[in-house]
Order: sequence, then structure tokens, then C-alpha cells
Amino acid sequence: MQVAELDLDTRGVLALRPGPGGVPVAAGEVFVLVRLRGRPVATVTATVPEGADPAEALAAAAREKLSGIRPPEPELIGDLPRTTVVVATRERADQLARALDSLLAQDHPDFGIVVVDNAPRTDATRELVEGKFADRVRYVKEPVPGLAAAHNRGIAAADGAVIAFTDDDVIADPHWLTAIAAPFAEDPRTGCVTGLILPALLTTPAQILLESHGGFAKGFAPRTYDPARPPADEPLFPFTAGRFGSGANMAFRTRALKAVGGFDPATGTGTPARGGDDLYAFVRILTAGHRLRYTPDALVWHHHRETARDLRNQAYGYGAGLTAYLTATLARRPALLPALLARLPRGLAHARAMTAHRGDGQGVPGEHGTNSHPWPRALSRLERRGMLYGPIGYAKARRRVRGIPLPWEGR
Repeated sequence: MQVAELDLDTRGVLALRPGPGGVPVAAGEVFVLVRLRGRPVATVTATVPEGADPAEALAAAAREKLSGIRPPEPELIGDLPRTTVVVATRERADQLARALDSLLAQDHPDFGIVVVDNAPRTDATRELVEGKFADRVRYVKEPVPGLAAAHNRGIAAADGAVIAFTDDDVIADPHWLTAIAAPFAEDPRTGCVTGLILPALLTTPAQILLESHGGFAKGFAPRTYDPARPPADEPLFPFTAGRFGSGANMAFRTRALKAVGGFDPATGTGTPARGGDDLYAFVRILTAGHRLRYTPDALVWHHHRETARDLRNQAYGYGAGLTAYLTATLARRPALLPALLARLPRGLAHARAMTAHRGDGQGVPGEHGTNSHPWPRALSRLERRGMLYGPIGYAKARRRVRGIPLPWEGR
């Protein structure tokens, strides 16, 4: 399936561009990000017939999808805070180079980039950063394995009032950093901002399956989560942290993130907990009284896992990360236990629904879900097995990092 971008205005097509893969759009099935005057507003899956003009065919499908969508409000951006982008990586120099190229092309007027090399086995990452990206990207090393430990090292190295985190397997839209930093200038109570994640490529069955069931996207409607006004449609708030965003596209007010202790180093990819580092941080920020803002204007393109084996590992890891982050939250904030217990019956029902088998033609509906690719029963079982393992994995990981101070302590 091809990936493309389509810009529209009130009169019609402004531009049709290939997605991050750079392949010109041709006949066949196409996944399209639709923009109105440059702003992301929807995705559409459409088929371009042989001999048809791709722009006209895709614009017709987009206009049908947009018939009930209100144009976004004008984007008002004031003075942006100094922002540090942190990219944690391990032995993926080729992917990292692509990500750094996109980050250096950002339209934010005042930012820096820190690459954290997590428990490296070779010098490939250091050589890349200190060679091709010398004087433009700072290199630091974190010997403790795990994504959360690497992110904490990035916090210690950052010099911005805002810290933005993304992964080494993304391509950032040129406006990403401006869009994810702007809410911090607009609202002093904002402690975290997350953004839109779309697929960079859809070339394998595993990638298409993941995206057809929602992928990492959280929709095209901006939303503010305020602990002082719990949302009526989120009965598990704030413990359904996966609804808020993902670690490949998140930013924090630096002083707020440090005040809650940063990321729990016993969570995240690279630890026995398998994940949950981003979810833990979201909940800690909210329970500390800060607002969390989701904005689709902050867009990154993510390279999804390519194989069925990758997808199985991902399903198990997501399940483990979910219960690992809940365990971490209670271990570090026992006072939250009554609130979690009060939500437990609904939480169990939510977990069953989230991991339920979705039969033929019953894919999870999403902003861009095609619902045409059934979710395998085996993946549902793996998610549930991961949930059972998560607390055990967190306990193992916590023993490994006990006594290790936070990198910025004493500064």
C-alpha cells in the first residue's frame, strides 16, 4: 500500500506528494494523509484506478471523507521555548541518520538535539554523530540498558525549558517540533504534549495489519486532559495512559518532568518490563496536577515493525508494558492505590475488550482504520500473556536498577 500526502483548500487540490518513502503515487491502493491548508485533518484509504489522475482520484475520496469535518482553527504560535530533542538509540545507525536528517530540518527557531547511545556494543552510533552530525548533535552514552534509563540521561543533558522525545525509526514532519512546543507557551499548566504518529511505509502484511487496527494514531481532534476536570468519557482516567499518546512523539516541561522523578528506569524497551516507560510518565505528570495536551499538528512518520514475528513481540511487549507501568505507578505512589482499586472492575473489562479477538471484517474502528484485516486470535492471547507477566518483569527490572541515582541528581 502506497503512502501519500494530499493538501487541499476550499477550491480543491493544492498538492499531492509521496509519503516519507518518496515513491511517486501510481495506480493501486493508497493510504493518504489529508491536510487542509497544511494542517493534518484526516487519513483516507483509496484506490487509484489504472489510467486515472492520482491527485483527482484521491481528492475525490478525501472530499467525501471531509464532508463532516470542520476546518481547523487558525494556528496561533507565540514565542516558543528553547527545546531539546532527545533520541535514544541502540545499534541502529542507519535509521538514526534518517531521523536526525529530519530533525535538523525543523522550523522551530531555537532547539538542540541530544542522541543517547544506550548500552552500545559498537562505536557505530558515536562515529555517526561525531562524524556526519558533528557540531549539530550532541552525543552522550548511557550504560544502563533500557529506554527509560536512556531518556533520563537525555534529561540530564538537555538545556531546554521543554524536552521532546522521539525514536530513531521516525521521520519528523518539518513543523513537528514547533507544534509540540507551542502548547507549553500557551498554557503554564501544560506539563506534557503528545502528537500524531502515522506510518512511513505500508509494504508488508504486518505493517498493514497494525495500521488497519489504529496503529499509533490518536485521531485528528486536539484534546486537553486536565486532572482538575476528569473527562466524562474516560471512566478509567488517568490510568488509561495509552489513550494519551506514545513515546515516539511526546514532550514535557523540563522542570515538571524532573519534579516527578523523570522516567522509571525499571520500565521500557530493553528491560525485563518490556515497555510502559511513556505511560508511566504520562500518569505521573497528570497525578502531579499538570495538564496533558494532544495535538495532531505535531506529526511524525513511524516505521512500523515489518514481520509477523516483530508484531508478535510487539503485542506481548504492549501487554507487559501496560501492567508494568501500573505496577511502577503504585510502587512509587502507593497513595494512588485507592483510586486504582475503584476503577479496577471497569479496568478489567477494558483490558478484555482491548485484547479481544476481532473476527473477519471486525477490525477496531479508528480515525483511519479500514476494518478489513482481522486481528489474529494469537496476538490477543499474547497481549494477555504479556499483561500477566508485566508485574513480574517490573520487579526483575527494579532489582537491577536499585541504588542507581538519577543522572541529574546533585546538579
